Amino acid sequence: MNSRKSLADFRHDALSVTASTNSECLERARAGDAGNLWVTADRQTGGRGRRGRPWVSERGNLYASLLLIDPAPMDRLGSLPLAVAIGVHQAVRGVLPLAAEPVEVKWPNDILIGRKKTCGILIEGEALADGRYALVIGIGINIAVKPENPLYPVTYLHEHGSTVSPEELFAHLYASMAEALAVWNSGKGVREVTARWREVACGIGEKITVNLPDRSISGHFAGIDDNGLLMLDIGGKILPIAAGDVFFRS
Repeated sequence: MNSRKSLADFRHDALSVTASTNSECLERARAGDAGNLWVTADRQTGGRGRRGRPWVSERGNLYASLLLIDPAPMDRLGSLPLAVAIGVHQAVRGVLPLAAEPVEVKWPNDILIGRKKTCGILIEGEALADGRYALVIGIGINIAVKPENPLYPVTYLHEHGSTVSPEELFAHLYASMAEALAVWNSGKGVREVTARWREVACGIGEKITVNLPDRSISGHFAGIDDNGLLMLDIGGKILPIAAGDVFFRS
C-alpha cells in the first residue's frame, strides 16, 4: 500500500465561524470521518494554542486544521511536526516579496518572519472508540491582524509587503502540506524532512533559553537529532529536549 499523499487525496470544508477548527476535526473523526480533511474558518470563537493558551482568532487571518487518521505508527509520529513546519514555511515564503525579511522555523514549528512569530501550530491526537487514531494539525497564520502577545515578538504578513488573502494563502498551504507529507511518507522520510528543516531553522548555534514546565535551561542550540528532539549544548554536554518554549538570547 502506498502511504504517500497527493493533492487529490485531500478534501476541504470551509466554515464561516466555529469554536475551533481543531475541535471540529476531532468531532468529525469521532463520527467516523476517514481523514485527509482540511477544515478552515473565517473566525474562531474558542481558538487555542499550546498548553491551553487562547489563540486570538479575528477575521482576516487563516485558521486551518488538517485531520489525519492513522498517519503513521506511533513511534514515527515524533517527526511529523518537522514535516508540518516545512510545509507551512513553504506556503508563507511563497506569498512574501523576495526582499522580505528571512522566513525561518523556530523549534519545533513556529514560523518567524524577521524573528517575529507569524504562525502557530498545534498538533493534537486522540485514540478513537473504533480503534483508529486521529491526529489534527491546527495552523493559525497572522495575515492582516496580530494579537497583543507579551510572550514573543509577533508580526503579520501584510506588515511585510504581502497582499495575500486567507483563501489565497490556504491554496498555497493545501499544496505545500501535501508535498511535505509526501516527503515525510508516514515517517519513512524522516531524514529528508530533518535535512529540509535544518535548512530553514532559526538560531542554530545561538544562545537560547528553553522554558520547561518546571524550570528553565540555557545553553547553545546545537540543532535537532533525526527524531526532531532539540539538542541543547550545556558546556559541551548535549541535553535532548522533547518539548519546551524556546527564547533567543542576545
